[in-house]
Amino acid sequence: MLIAAAALLLCACGTPTGASATVIGSAAPVSPPMPANVSSAGPTPPTAQGSSPPACNPVASYRPAATMPVPGAMPAGSTMARIQARGKLVVGVDENTYLFGYLNAADGEIEGFEIDLATAVATALFGDAAGHVQLKPITAEQRIPDLLNGSVDIVVDTMTQNCARWQQIAFSTEYYAATQRLLTNKNSPYKSLSDLGGRKVCAETGSTSLETVTRAAGHPIPVGVDGITDCLVMLEQGEVGAISTDDAILIGLAVQDPQTHVIGPALEAEPYGIGIAPNSVDLVRFVNGVLDRMRADGSWTALYRKWPGQLGGPVPPPPPAVYRD
Repeated sequence: MLIAAAALLLCACGTPTGASATVIGSAAPVSPPMPANVSSAGPTPPTAQGSSPPACNPVASYRPAATMPVPGAMPAGSTMARIQARGKLVVGVDENTYLFGYLNAADGEIEGFEIDLATAVATALFGDAAGHVQLKPITAEQRIPDLLNGSVDIVVDTMTQNCARWQQIAFSTEYYAATQRLLTNKNSPYKSLSDLGGRKVCAETGSTSLETVTRAAGHPIPVGVDGITDCLVMLEQGEVGAISTDDAILIGLAVQDPQTHVIGPALEAEPYGIGIAPNSVDLVRFVNGVLDRMRADGSWTALYRKWPGQLGGPVPPPPPAVYRD
């Protein structure tokens, strides 16, 4: 597994991981190459963006219909019927998050917990997902724009539900309960985010994790990148002091590099929901019906055992469904 994970890292980043490099024929060391699109500015803190979004229960979604439509026979005029007529469910996914959505270097396929969730939705739409799922790898920053411009039908990409995002898009009920934490080298002195004042902390651009780092009282320096494996490269090169994102993602990174470990208490709750365009409430209800069925028939638990369950530990119950209407 470690060999495959290492191959994944190289495939995802394409960047050397050594601390320094030397040009052949010269004794002068040069800085290691940086991943593309690195930003040290961080997002604008919410207090500088104007008023906060209205309070809400971010995990509360739209109740599914009492009866799910039969696969292959979606209600006329519905979002599901439009997807069925096209013949494919287009899904925004990650290809860099080990065990959730990642490119398997052995076969060139994107796989993981979230990919199987997307497949379950496609199966409920078409009766058979084979040939009816189009996976579109996207960055965290692309998730909301791609939903709003119709490039994807749903986003299944470790996407945290919060009130600010509910102002832009809709979400399914929660399908995975994560928390934000830190990853750093085992030989580092850091024990928590408060120890990283003035030090660079890496997270994906467009993520809630980067917002949390930006707001931290100890004033760490937020560094945004396109993909979380770029953060791991920068940590290995000594360019950042730590990575901050969801614990589910950090555990996968620690498997890829055993010289790292997860530290500190939980910084924020990170409930994952499937992102859907705000004008497609019928699709939200349909997806919630699929998730309800997976909770009840053991499918969610089977997927957990198959993917994050590989890393050991007890298998949690699926997050309960919470509805707003």
